[in-house]
Amino acid sequence: MSFAKEVDFETALIKILSEHGWEKEILHNYTEQQLIQNWADILYQNNRGIDRLDSYPLTEGEMQQILEQIAALRTPLKLNGFINGKSVSITRDNPEDTRHFGKEISLKIYDRREIAAGQSRYQIVRQPRFSSKSKLLNDRRGDLMLLINGMPVIHIELKKSGVPVSQACNQIKKYSAEGIFTGLFSLVQIFVAMNPEETVYFANPGLEGEFNPNFYFHWADFDNEPIHDWKVIASTLLSIPMAHQLIGFYTVADDTDGILKVMRSYQVFAANRISDKVAKTKWEMGGQRGGFIWHTTGSGKTMTSFKSAQLIAASKDADKVVFLIDRIELGTQSLKEYRGFAEQNEEIQATENTHVLVAKLTSPDPANTLIVTSIQKMSNIREDSEGELNAADLAVIQSKRIVFIVDECHRSVFGENMMPRIKQTFPRAIFFGFSGTPIQDENQKKGSITATIFGDELHRYSIADGIRDKNVLGFDPYKVLTYKDADLRQSVALEKAKAGTVQEAIADPKKSKMYYEYMSKPMAGSYTSAGEYVKGIEDYIPNSQYEREQHQNMVVQDIKDNWVTLSHNGKFHAIFATTSIPEAIQYYGLVKAAIPELKVTVLFDPSIDNNGNGIIKKDGLEEIIGDYNGRYGQDFTIPTFAKMKKDISARLAHKKPYERIEQTPDLQIDLLIVVDQMLTGFDSKWVNTLYMDKVLQYENIIQAFSRTNRLFGPEKPFGTIRYYRRPHTMERLVGEAVKLYSGDKPLGLFVERLDKNLEGMNFVFAQIKDLFEQEGIANFTRLPSEVIIRKKFADLFKTFNEYLEAAKVQGFVWKKLTYEFEDANSGEKFQVQVVLNEVTYKVLVQRYKELFAPGDGAGGSGDVPYDIDGYLIAIDTEKIDVDYMNSRFEKYLKLLHQQGANAEVIKQAEVELHKTFASLTQEEQKFANIFLHDIQSYDVEPEAGKTFRDYITEYMSTAKDDQIHRLAVLLGLDEGKLRAMMEVRITDANINEFGRFDALKATADKKKAKEYFEAVEGGSIIPPKIPVKIDKLLREFILRGGFDVDLPGAND
Repeated sequence: MSFAKEVDFETALIKILSEHGWEKEILHNYTEQQLIQNWADILYQNNRGIDRLDSYPLTEGEMQQILEQIAALRTPLKLNGFINGKSVSITRDNPEDTRHFGKEISLKIYDRREIAAGQSRYQIVRQPRFSSKSKLLNDRRGDLMLLINGMPVIHIELKKSGVPVSQACNQIKKYSAEGIFTGLFSLVQIFVAMNPEETVYFANPGLEGEFNPNFYFHWADFDNEPIHDWKVIASTLLSIPMAHQLIGFYTVADDTDGILKVMRSYQVFAANRISDKVAKTKWEMGGQRGGFIWHTTGSGKTMTSFKSAQLIAASKDADKVVFLIDRIELGTQSLKEYRGFAEQNEEIQATENTHVLVAKLTSPDPANTLIVTSIQKMSNIREDSEGELNAADLAVIQSKRIVFIVDECHRSVFGENMMPRIKQTFPRAIFFGFSGTPIQDENQKKGSITATIFGDELHRYSIADGIRDKNVLGFDPYKVLTYKDADLRQSVALEKAKAGTVQEAIADPKKSKMYYEYMSKPMAGSYTSAGEYVKGIEDYIPNSQYEREQHQNMVVQDIKDNWVTLSHNGKFHAIFATTSIPEAIQYYGLVKAAIPELKVTVLFDPSIDNNGNGIIKKDGLEEIIGDYNGRYGQDFTIPTFAKMKKDISARLAHKKPYERIEQTPDLQIDLLIVVDQMLTGFDSKWVNTLYMDKVLQYENIIQAFSRTNRLFGPEKPFGTIRYYRRPHTMERLVGEAVKLYSGDKPLGLFVERLDKNLEGMNFVFAQIKDLFEQEGIANFTRLPSEVIIRKKFADLFKTFNEYLEAAKVQGFVWKKLTYEFEDANSGEKFQVQVVLNEVTYKVLVQRYKELFAPGDGAGGSGDVPYDIDGYLIAIDTEKIDVDYMNSRFEKYLKLLHQQGANAEVIKQAEVELHKTFASLTQEEQKFANIFLHDIQSYDVEPEAGKTFRDYITEYMSTAKDDQIHRLAVLLGLDEGKLRAMMEVRITDANINEFGRFDALKATADKKKAKEYFEAVEGGSIIPPKIPVKIDKLLREFILRGGFDVDLPGAND
């Protein structure tokens, strides 16, 4: 549904909101003072009791006390605590209230659990008036503001059809910069930016915060499909109860960074599924299996699990919620995050030892409701409690309703029988798991899958969903051969033929048959359609082949050759996963010798001796710890290696005390060599490369790859993975893992390779060149004069740099413009030549910089930097297509009405205008062409101030009105009823909700309808068939959103 005017969209949105929980009485053009009085009235109504206001209204001075508390809190984060604190205290100064005069009383302001019930009020303010904080600025009017119990908590900015939603975001950002959201309006928690085709929502960052588009979220349905229809947004996200819950439950005041956060749709659905499951639990049944959440790594599982626990605790549906964490270092990280998410009246309890754990579990204190402990500690609670867990304590614990939330449940529950021991100790408890890679049938452990341990999958947000939504990065994996395939294949074939040379193998018929059988085998094994595994050459190669120095030297050489490019000269860090502790120690020595400038260290579990090389491990560990102490000024020892591990983790992640370590590169770690460490759960946006001399499968592949997929910025467009051991087999295993954990939606997981990025650079450069040449500017000597064309250049140059940044990470350098590639399928070689050189690129960079310089100025002296993203984020580019289209239209219009204009020039201008139509939908293109024909035939006189996009929207709107009117006349329908149905979201499932479709059909004039159908079909129709035809045509018309119905005689 298109809206040519913003006011019409506003009216339609208010109508839908009023039908979904918001009051129908609208507050028009209210000022801040009027809204304060409105809030005072609601506070009075909700607090008239004798122990509160005692039926005496709030005075201006008492409201001022509340406003002063709001002003003192200032930030959205602290005001979130104010709103969700349920009440506010004031000192009564109303002399009529003799009972409370001069005394402090508490006023109820909001209860997150009183949803569409109790004293909750939901009001809509249309066009609220904002007083300017500067004498130089005019007063402002917003679009819509939503009040809960009189408090403005959601602000909505709207744009009409054809205007990008980014313009609404910019409007909000501008209002914030002007100080609009202060005073009463500082209570706003959520911003919503909408046009009819798109909606984003985001938390209020506050006056000192940053408006970060990475955290502008699209709402989606339960299956993670983004919702764009404004009517669906209004009836879901902005409806009651969701809007109430959004403020009360789905905002997170994160004290770790001081930023108010709002949950994404998939987090909301997951938290709800868990809390609903607990609410319905019959504790006496001892079901235990609550279910599991499959949310990909990097998608905010910790926040989701915390909010799940908070919902359960707030509902009093459980006595204890215990977070079970797999490892100490992750437990420390998660404990910090949980405490950051907690509200002022909530406490997150850590458990230093088993004695403390037992005390917290048995305690009746509400402050001990939320507990964090390790799965290892919990599984040994009976054995390690040294008599503390006596029969009385055990009985107390087992009588409680306990919810366990298990983090990284794909790995923590399948080893050492820990989960069975916990379940035996807590037979009435219910267990939920969180994982980015749950164990499934294809990779089951000990005959079990995640569903066996935890029950049903409650919600899924796969890695494919995360990459599509730009919540995590894609991957750029490479198989690197350290041996030639031909050499390995021949060696295996000769061994199987029991021949010393090729000549010997060929000379003997039996040996020859065996030799050629293996020479024809593929390098990697594969599965037949029957599920049988057929070995490949790499399956016959012993592990010792990859333990040889020849292989290891090739791996280290590859790391050396790619280090500067992949690390951006040391800005980013890498993890190198090896197979065993002896190999890790060997690689440590080789890297130190071959790349002495690299800051490298090693991490493994010193208690494990996976190859019986205890002496090698001890000597190697002493060398590693000694080097680490010497480089970083530490004093770790073998007994304190666990502390060194925490220091390594913090250093690599740039976490306390190393938050600013990038400013002191000598203190950083460049390369971390690991053995079964840091490949699950470790989170650092500074890691962009994973080197692997190790074969992994399924969940371990996705977990390891995901160490590189955290968002950073343009310099990190993806995570790079280079694997060396059995590379062809690993390629197959990667494909199997991706299929399993992408929900079979692998599109986008792997980024474009270098050849595609170079071709992309060439394609975009051709458009930039065409843009300048159309303006008569040769060699990019100056910027085009028109602002619209400059914006188009900015958009194209932004896209060009996205290709360039990716290509640079993949090995592109300006000194080399021609690159040779081999087609993976045909083996055919081809070249890609970059069509511009570095000089031309620097000219474009200079022109780009001039976009932000005063006047048309010339550039300054000095080298032009390559990293221009700091400039790119300073401008809006989403509006470009619309504006550029309009500029072409105005140029064409001017030439069309210009006396003596050259016909060829007019034709060329028309061609340019037509080129811009590609950004329109098929329907929009149809009306664009109709309008253009009307202009050419002088049937339409252009109006001043109207854009080309305005005309398209207007034509579409008029056509829709005509369609509705025409059908109503032809069938004798009640046009009002038909329009009402066309204005709401109708599906086949709800078309007859409340009997509305039947009521509409009942208005049809059977005689008129019979005449229409007979005229269209050219023959007589018996009366009983008429209602059937009415139903079919009307149903199709409504479900399709309207169309041009056949007219009698139209085909004559």
